[in-house]
Amino acid sequence: MNQEAARLGLANTHFENSTGLSQPRHYSTAADLARLSAALIRDFPDDYKLYSLREYRYNNIAQPNRNRLLWIDPHVDGLKTGHTDAAGWCLVASARRGDRRLLAVVLGAASDAARAAEAQKLLNYGFQAYDLVQLYPSEKPVSSLRVWKGEAKDVAAGFVADKYVTLPKGKAEKLALSMTATEPLVAPVFKGQPVGTVKISLEGNPVAEFPLVALADVPTANVIGRAWDTVRLWFR
Repeated sequence: MNQEAARLGLANTHFENSTGLSQPRHYSTAADLARLSAALIRDFPDDYKLYSLREYRYNNIAQPNRNRLLWIDPHVDGLKTGHTDAAGWCLVASARRGDRRLLAVVLGAASDAARAAEAQKLLNYGFQAYDLVQLYPSEKPVSSLRVWKGEAKDVAAGFVADKYVTLPKGKAEKLALSMTATEPLVAPVFKGQPVGTVKISLEGNPVAEFPLVALADVPTANVIGRAWDTVRLWFR
């Protein structure tokens, strides 16, 4: 479990058991639980459907879902409740409205009702106060970069997946974008190879950073082409 936590980037999580029961070195954070929940939704969509069931019956025993929000908010379809004396009443709630999905993590609430109410407040605030902005579509060139010693003189650069950022509502027009490219970029260049970085900031504060990748292969040029570009690089 700890190896998987490390793979998922859960830097502030350590497991001592698989039950969730309290142990001195068994801990996590709201941010890590959100990352873990996002990975579950992304990687196991069929299993995730089980979390929206209000009741699960096995061997003629009915077990109700303890996530109150499934009865309150029709957009909520998961995710997980928890309670121990040490941790209090906890809830990771997930809701989808239109194309947007948000996660709310509440830890240490005083009661079952309180964790549901606070999670609902977080979800409502997130949907109302923030916008999801698409910056770049996948596989679409955002720049053309010079390639040295290659069969082609340029390569299209972009992203292999759609890139989005979440911003306070109405702030999209104030985004600032900057790009740095690998210099010199020397063939061979392979599709998917990192060739630069795109940085996004809002009013001087960093928002996100995405690796820019080559969208095509550029094989090495013949001997004459390589020699000519070698000479030109000397005088750059």
